[in-house]
Amino acid sequence: MPHLRRPRRTKTKRPLALSAFSAASLAVAGLAGATAAPAQAAGVVPRATTTTTYTAPNPEPAYRTEAAALLEAVPVKGRAPKTGYDRSQFGPAWQDVDGNGCDTRNDMLNRDLTDITYVTSVPCTVASGTLADPYTAASIAFLRGVGTSDAVQIDHVVALSDAWQKGAQQLTYAQRVALANDPLNLQSTDGPTNEQKGDGDAATWLPPNTAFRCAYVARQVSVKATYSLWVTQAEHDAIGGLLAQCPGQLAPMDQPDPTAPQAPAPAPALPTVTPGAYCSTAGAQGASSTGVLYTCKTSATDTRLRWRQ
Repeated sequence: MPHLRRPRRTKTKRPLALSAFSAASLAVAGLAGATAAPAQAAGVVPRATTTTTYTAPNPEPAYRTEAAALLEAVPVKGRAPKTGYDRSQFGPAWQDVDGNGCDTRNDMLNRDLTDITYVTSVPCTVASGTLADPYTAASIAFLRGVGTSDAVQIDHVVALSDAWQKGAQQLTYAQRVALANDPLNLQSTDGPTNEQKGDGDAATWLPPNTAFRCAYVARQVSVKATYSLWVTQAEHDAIGGLLAQCPGQLAPMDQPDPTAPQAPAPAPALPTVTPGAYCSTAGAQGASSTGVLYTCKTSATDTRLRWRQ
């Protein structure tokens, strides 16, 4: 079947994060004081069910929260042992957690790529597209297939192994699945660059594109605050040093801007009417089969309600 070109899909909001922070919730006590659910025993992975809700333990940052202020609300601790870490502790790779019929990898390709074509007429599995990669500032052609798909990979902005060593062991299984599939923590990028990053944090790895580094570490801060994760002192200092170079950098959120003007609701479709036919509600409007507008009204010579121009 030939590839079919479809308009770029509108992102469906996945139910991963809760309502926005209040300003007061940025306090350290608010992040550190929440009681985390017990971690699953190492190597024991519960079976997901269709009724499971994958949500973060905290709300996302409030709109227009500065990343530097949010960083100061994230606890600073030493790195915990990696004991018990396995990718399966965060659920199967790229499952469909939001139930939209499309797995997370393809959701992210649909969000981040342009000029998209699909494998079938269903606008889900991406066959090809173009990525404007923020990590490298390069334009990368994506072509689905053996030996070509890995040219574009989906990066966990906060690597899952890093998260495991900085608080994720204390999250519930469902919360870890949420972290692994949250669009806030995911970015399509150049495959070799993603592999080079590995599980590095901001103290050991930053995107080659220096113009994107402030936005990158601000996103890590948002993710760590939302998922009750901490930073090491070296990581805190590296992030703080970068954010000092871009004062006012906002902490990203995966919710729409609440202050943005709302698009007006579409006008209801007019009923199709027969010109000259009797009608019952004065002032009602309809359209003929050719699209001409008619109104239910009387005339100077006829007091009966009819569809008239």
